[in-house]
Amino acid sequence: MKLSFAVIFALIFLAGTAYSQQKIGYVDSKVILETLQDARDAQTNLDNLVQKWKLELQAINDSLVIMKDDYDKKKLILTEKIKTQMEADIRLQEQKLTDFKQNKFGENGEYFQKQTELMKPVQDRVFKAIQDVAKEGGYDFVIDRSTQLMLLYMNDRYDLTQKVIKNLEAQ
Repeated sequence: MKLSFAVIFALIFLAGTAYSQQKIGYVDSKVILETLQDARDAQTNLDNLVQKWKLELQAINDSLVIMKDDYDKKKLILTEKIKTQMEADIRLQEQKLTDFKQNKFGENGEYFQKQTELMKPVQDRVFKAIQDVAKEGGYDFVIDRSTQLMLLYMNDRYDLTQKVIKNLEAQ
């Protein structure tokens, strides 16, 4: 990601020295997404889903704590067969907890899949609006200031954020 920004900046500066008439604008996609009702609705849906998963996770964890406490209280008076069974049940519950975390919040978990599913249409719409505003305004480059790209100075006259928001509201 950082490499692509370095390449973009290199191209901008190289192009800037060759042609002094380059027009560059920037947007703040974070502000745009905070403004869009579709994005706020998608985030609310995602937050509600995460809250539901957290409650399920807490229930699994509570069950595990109860199982461990019960085992610790009774282990001195239990037969080896029952101890072995309870230890197996505890390991099974621990595995269930680990699997649930991985399935919901892991690298390819449901959270990231749902986030992509909910936000992709919104992001596509924003990207198209940015392209429309850039083409309409004759901009050669549009940079997103909300990314990790470090910009040392930005003249506000090149801020296209509000134009993009107006374009999206007009759709």
